[in-house]
Amino acid sequence: MSRPTPYNGPGQRAHRWSARSRRYRALITVTDALAAGLVAAALLLPRLGVDPVAFRWSLLAAVAFPLCVAVARGYETKRLGVGVEEFQSVVAGGAAVAGLVVILAFSFNADPPRVTVFIGVPLATALACGLRYVVRKRLHHRREHGLDMQRTLVTGSVASASRASYDLSAAAYEGYEVVGLCLPSAEDEAPLTDLPVLGGIADTAQVVADFAVDVVIVTGSVLSGDGLRRLGWALDRAGAEMVVMPDLVEVASPRLTLRPTGSLPLLEVEIAPPRRRMVAKAAMDYAIAPLVVLAFLPVVAVLALAVRLTTPGPAFYRNTRVGVDGRTFTMWKLRTMYVDADQRRAALAASSDGNGVLFKMRDDPRVTPLGRLLRRYSLDELPQLWNVLRGDMSLVGPRPPLTSEVDVYEDRVHRRLRVKPGLTGLWQVSGRSDLDWTESVRLDLRYADNWSVGMDLMILWKTARAIVRPSGAY
Repeated sequence: MSRPTPYNGPGQRAHRWSARSRRYRALITVTDALAAGLVAAALLLPRLGVDPVAFRWSLLAAVAFPLCVAVARGYETKRLGVGVEEFQSVVAGGAAVAGLVVILAFSFNADPPRVTVFIGVPLATALACGLRYVVRKRLHHRREHGLDMQRTLVTGSVASASRASYDLSAAAYEGYEVVGLCLPSAEDEAPLTDLPVLGGIADTAQVVADFAVDVVIVTGSVLSGDGLRRLGWALDRAGAEMVVMPDLVEVASPRLTLRPTGSLPLLEVEIAPPRRRMVAKAAMDYAIAPLVVLAFLPVVAVLALAVRLTTPGPAFYRNTRVGVDGRTFTMWKLRTMYVDADQRRAALAASSDGNGVLFKMRDDPRVTPLGRLLRRYSLDELPQLWNVLRGDMSLVGPRPPLTSEVDVYEDRVHRRLRVKPGLTGLWQVSGRSDLDWTESVRLDLRYADNWSVGMDLMILWKTARAIVRPSGAY
């Protein structure tokens, strides 16, 4: 593979993330201030009218809110553009504002309107998150066109560097533009990617200078100890960042903790979720599910009547599924197939679009015309909110499998049964039935190992988008 010419395009540098990140931070600072100021004005103007006092308090809110978000690390470049940490910082900043109001009120024996804490701060936080989401989507759109990227060099063994570069190139929205690889030998070829080999590991610092690299990602175990330390020194002089990708499979950052023991830092990997996180997940289920049930109860009633009127048979379909730790339960759905669907399945097995574990057909003749519509928008899943209220399922988690599917699971796939099955999950927002079995298992295991309340909220948000723009549902 030919070696590309060194990077020497000053006109392109203005479109790199290193140059654009300050503008991005300035923009979201303005949107945060605007959110707080607008909400404060909306709450104060009806009470005080057009008065300088209302203006001063609105201005104070527009200043205090971004300051609290900054304390919560909401403007750190590493948190911007991807992941949930950015939004968690905004929420933490909002909580800090509410706490600050309470402390000041107590200290000065003041009596601020309760609407400030219980309505104003949550509204400002939600509006700030919404505006940041819009700005983030704009950033992702630019990155899909090669703008606002960090020029990235991946170094390590052939297998680990190739895998990392492939994953980073497939997720352009994360902002890493992989320009090439540095392998143990410059003559090594990367079997999983077409990216060029720019040099050996010993040439990393020179490649960084020649190709204006912003970030060096070190993978595998080729470099460790003193060698990794010396590379860090060289990259410091070259002005590039060093990121070490540990050889851990599907481990998200919240599970990693640096545990210092004297002069020896240890990387601790969280094996089981702490009890507080499990309590928070259960609290979210029992807080949100009743509200959704009340909102969609009339919809379910109308759809159930439509099912009864359009095809013979019951409106609801009950099926035994496997839940957490292998416990079985009865799952409810709106019926989308003809009543003899289970009896006809064996005859259609050869036409399955799935594999030996899942049975899927894009044009399943057992599905009723109304059922196709219900499945397309996932409306047939709404009765499972009853399963969430009963504690059989969670709002977010792997889909509950059939007992026949569990019987043929490989050993590692049983890990997905360690968490409650969910109404929606990672694979539902990542392609649904268009994903093959291997990819579905990978996403379910990623969730089972790394789930958090923040991840659940992000999946719920993406689920709403997937329902509005359905793809892969049949």
